[in-house]
Amino acid sequence: MSYSTADSLQPVTLDDVRGAQKMLSGVARVTAMESSRHLSQLVGAPVHLKCENLQRTGSFKLRGAYVRIAGLLPEERAAGVVAASAGNHAQGVALASSLLGVRSTVFMPKGAPLPKVSATRDYGAEVRLHGQVVDETLAAAQEYAAETGAVFIHPFDHPDIIAGQGTVGLEILEQCPEVRTIVVGIGGGGLAAGIAVAVKDLRPDLRIVGVQAAGAAAYPPSLAAGRPVTVGNPATMADGIKVGRPGDVPFGLIGRLVDEVRTVSEDELSAALLLCLERAKLVVEPAGASPVAALLSAPGSFEGPVVAVLSGGNVDPVLMQRVLRHGMAAQGRYLAVRLRLTDRPGALATLLGVLSVVDANVLDVSHVRTDPRLGLTEAEVELHLETKGPAHCAEVGQALREACYTVMD
Repeated sequence: MSYSTADSLQPVTLDDVRGAQKMLSGVARVTAMESSRHLSQLVGAPVHLKCENLQRTGSFKLRGAYVRIAGLLPEERAAGVVAASAGNHAQGVALASSLLGVRSTVFMPKGAPLPKVSATRDYGAEVRLHGQVVDETLAAAQEYAAETGAVFIHPFDHPDIIAGQGTVGLEILEQCPEVRTIVVGIGGGGLAAGIAVAVKDLRPDLRIVGVQAAGAAAYPPSLAAGRPVTVGNPATMADGIKVGRPGDVPFGLIGRLVDEVRTVSEDELSAALLLCLERAKLVVEPAGASPVAALLSAPGSFEGPVVAVLSGGNVDPVLMQRVLRHGMAAQGRYLAVRLRLTDRPGALATLLGVLSVVDANVLDVSHVRTDPRLGLTEAEVELHLETKGPAHCAEVGQALREACYTVMD
């Protein structure tokens, strides 16, 4: 398939998405739809999880990449393709290219997680590490395309990409025909735009809610301005939706077809990732957990049945460890406290005895005696505790104060 964004007010149609679905048959998995009893109880209506984290390469990105590359002319395929990505799009392009017999080069930031770099190479791409941020990597990939004639495969700003991602929407309607609300994360907008195109012609009554990380939310100001605007220095743990400017093509579709765009905090993303792991037994990256974060933040505002799209599961283990700890802290299940005590034999044992009485599990202890801020007979202790929720955290703090310990900020 080949499109021009100037051809029509709607550069991607339902027929395009249906054509992409036929093209992807036997290539992309029809991913599972799992019900969530816990989320259903919170929302007060059935909630289902569309598990694109179980897609080949670990995210929905294979769909759009394959459709885009499959639609290239023979001479374009011969020139090869190039992409820039910190992870998911890189792997999608690498696998799609290998399946289609096309040479691929993928530029990735120097700080990209090693598992993602390794996976991209394993799927058959030549990986070049360049720049510290994705914008620098993107510029290098575009320069490479201009120098070599390789076709640049944009992660979201092309109709073929959007049509491929839209096949997720067709699967949702087939698996959950009674759905009333679809909640989907938004970065550049390719997935949300594709789903909206796929479902709105068939179900105009269906509500689509897009979700962005509050620290990288370019769509709310862009929709208010009526044009894509750039958000400087986007910051979020959800690197899969960490995009500073909406794509031109998806922006127009989202503006017409997506009913609402919400934002979620880092704490809400952490809690959502933890919930997916504990309750649904699903490994989901922070961007993929953003729809669940939206459900947790305002559960009573969604009409059910609801389908939350878990867009990916490619999370670096080091980040996973940090995020899970952050999520536990946000839920009051992990507490770090720093306090001073008299430096004498048995003082630490006495402190631990106080914590034992209130049933706080000590995970780690750091004991400092040689700090110029401390008095001659003082020591500083930092404790990492496993707790049972906000009320238990408050109980621990009260017990320490009653025992006359000075808790430091």
